[in-house]
Amino acid sequence: MGKKKRPRRSFTPEFKAEIVELCQRGDRSIGQVAKDFDLTETAVRGWVRQAEVDTGRRDGLTSSEREELAALRRENRRLREDVDVLKRATAFFVKETR
Repeated sequence: MGKKKRPRRSFTPEFKAEIVELCQRGDRSIGQVAKDFDLTETAVRGWVRQAEVDTGRRDGLTSSEREELAALRRENRRLREDVDVLKRATAFFVKETR
């Protein structure tokens, strides 16, 4: 009935760059490159779009900006958890001293 779900794979930045270069040459369409290398067309389109952002040909967050944003979000989440623990500890000690 439906398509089999493809296992999640990871690719090196070098491999992605080669695929993007093949797509940007114009010899083959993105769909054809994806089919030739057994990749999803959506993934290849995303790599091409990100490469265009990184080179300044398209607006958006560059790869380094995305990494920085992710790191800041992780740190923010950790700091919020720390504050929450401190609030609970403060409430506990206030209750104990009364």
